Amino acid sequence: MANHKSAIKRIRANAAKRLRNRYQAKTTRNAIKKLRTTTNVEEAKTLLPKVVSMLDRLAKKNVIHKKKASNNKSKLTKLVNKLG
Repeated sequence: MANHKSAIKRIRANAAKRLRNRYQAKTTRNAIKKLRTTTNVEEAKTLLPKVVSMLDRLAKKNVIHKKKASNNKSKLTKLVNKLG
């Protein structure tokens, strides 16, 4: 267990950040899943910018790696273009 006040505070802060990161990552994964399963072209075209924005935000905050975000964006864009 931590002995210093700052270490105790850091543990609390890390736990809060971890929960926030997990929530945002899970929300993004659900949005990606929804985009992949959709067959409606218009719905896919409206969902794509939102999902790309979510991926960029996660990469910026180092929740996911920036190249993973880039790969996901590329694959999803190809999928949406193939639909239309």
